[in-house]
Amino acid sequence: MTDTTRCGFAALVGAPNAGKSTLLNCMAGAKLSIVSPKAQTTRFRVLGILMREKTQILLVDTPGIFRPKRKLDRAMVAAAWTGAEDADVTLFLVDARAGLTDDVRSIVETLKGGKRRIWLVLNKTDLVEPQKLLPLTAELSELLPVEHVYMVSARKGSGVEDLLTALANSLPESPWLYPEDDLTDLPDRLLAAELVREQIFLQTHEEIPYSATVETESFQERPDGSVRIEATVYVSRAGHKSILIGEKGRRIREIGMKARKQLESLLERPCHLFLNVKERAGWDEERARLRAIGLDDAD
Repeated sequence: MTDTTRCGFAALVGAPNAGKSTLLNCMAGAKLSIVSPKAQTTRFRVLGILMREKTQILLVDTPGIFRPKRKLDRAMVAAAWTGAEDADVTLFLVDARAGLTDDVRSIVETLKGGKRRIWLVLNKTDLVEPQKLLPLTAELSELLPVEHVYMVSARKGSGVEDLLTALANSLPESPWLYPEDDLTDLPDRLLAAELVREQIFLQTHEEIPYSATVETESFQERPDGSVRIEATVYVSRAGHKSILIGEKGRRIREIGMKARKQLESLLERPCHLFLNVKERAGWDEERARLRAIGLDDAD
């Protein structure tokens, strides 16, 4: 039995809604990255730390790569490529049902220009007739040299074990970079803001588009071991503020209650969460707001 340890980064790259966050959470066995039916939910790099026998797999979930318009969009796309640049393996996730879209072709062109080790991961294969998967694989492999091809369903977990085993065996020999009981490098205050944002997506559906962001204003440890968190939700229009608060404050209370339960589960201690909603037009073009949600400037 060898004592050699392995450690390395695997970046999840793909178009919006390819299922990167779902795959990260499935691999890690815990909710690290927020998931919603809306595209572009992930806004910054999220690291999942996964132990596989003597290998530490550092899974980097990145924002979906798309054509940016606003400063927020540009910062998200920059975060995606930064997350992928230094990875030992790039997992190029493609929605098998959507196939070879313009966004996928655009990512292929960028990936071709680097020296990355690329593994093609076809996701949502449970939603596609099996005979359609091989032609799609052949077409993508012709456009982009890939080391391996994996077919998975992140939602159901099928094929994920094989992918993890292969990853663990392919990463370089190295000491571990994080304590083995760590799940993520995401700061707790950023995690709190993300869980609130996820509930906004899940509970407001199409009413509140991507004009909402959440910042943790205060994160205080209390003597009894619990934590007191104050967070502000910024929206760009007055109408969105009233929808978010809801009649007699019911909607925002429900958002806070569900986010608090998720947070208590992840932090493994009682949490007291207080939410405030403010209208702030154009927040997605403000450098200070983008830095507060974990994004660097991208002009």
